[in-house]
Amino acid sequence: MIRLSSPERLKHLMEDSARTPARPKTALLLINTGSPEAPETGAVREYLAEFLSDSRVIELPKWKWWPILHGIILRVRPAKSAKRYQGVWTEEGSPLIVHTQKTARKLQQKLGDGVRVVWAMRYGKPAVEACVRRLVEKEGIERLLVMPLFAQYAAQTSAACLDEVFETALSMRNVPALRTVREYHLEPDYIHALALHIERFWDKAGRPMDAGGRLLMSFHGIPAKSTALGDVYEAQCHETAAALASRLNLHENEWAVSFQSRFGRDEWLQPYTLPFVEKLAREGLPRIDVVCPGFAADCLETIEEIGDELRGAYQKANPGGVFHYIPALNESDEAVEAYAAIARRELSGWI
Repeated sequence: MIRLSSPERLKHLMEDSARTPARPKTALLLINTGSPEAPETGAVREYLAEFLSDSRVIELPKWKWWPILHGIILRVRPAKSAKRYQGVWTEEGSPLIVHTQKTARKLQQKLGDGVRVVWAMRYGKPAVEACVRRLVEKEGIERLLVMPLFAQYAAQTSAACLDEVFETALSMRNVPALRTVREYHLEPDYIHALALHIERFWDKAGRPMDAGGRLLMSFHGIPAKSTALGDVYEAQCHETAAALASRLNLHENEWAVSFQSRFGRDEWLQPYTLPFVEKLAREGLPRIDVVCPGFAADCLETIEEIGDELRGAYQKANPGGVFHYIPALNESDEAVEAYAAIARRELSGWI
């Protein structure tokens, strides 16, 4: 027999419900690549082992790749990479993780209490699987929007993030409703955020074109064969660059595109950033400003590879030249505004 509550008890329950905000049933999950837990050899080895074991990242048969990975790379590279990480590590920790965390916090404030904003790393911690399971099994999330923080879609990045979400869902009893942001390389809000970010930098440093210089848009490289296999990444990088150049009112000879962070001996997308900049420096280009539109947050590849190594190579070839690295969007207001606009659209009908 069901016993009904008294009017007083019912009133009390209703008042408690009104005072206690309902927990959101919808979540937005931001995913970035990842970082070692510490700038130490052991932590870097653990991180690289996970990263370079992903078949999305290294598209070689295991019988061919694993002896190289475990027999050579993981024995030699961790110590060298640890020194590089030490050069970019901050008091707060890994720049990539710090900026991603701050972005998520600001985005939570922007989107309000109707959606839970969380972040995870594809490699390292916090892990995607643990994050998804906590949201669904502990917090009762029923609807999940997954947004890899890669504006340009690539199998090595965006797809690798989505793989982890889908594989986690395969082993769950209660699978949440899932939506994904595949790419946002031509989203007006993203292009606007990049342009505004660059213009604010130029308000202080001046425009390179006024000194006869150029803006270089350096994207992370991938193997050239990826394009032949059907990857849209190369095309999307050029589309982003063209849209950004148009938004900044740049002439054709005032900007260029290059690709950085080559790994291994295979041919990657070209032109390669380092030799391209060295060539411009030898030709006497008086100033070059470099921005990395594909990186949502500053990390080893931007701070050290561009801000330090590329700067040094340019100045060595052209001692009188001026080099500027324009930081990534990070947790800037313009970045958060862009992510919020994209999220609101994709969350339509859920919040």
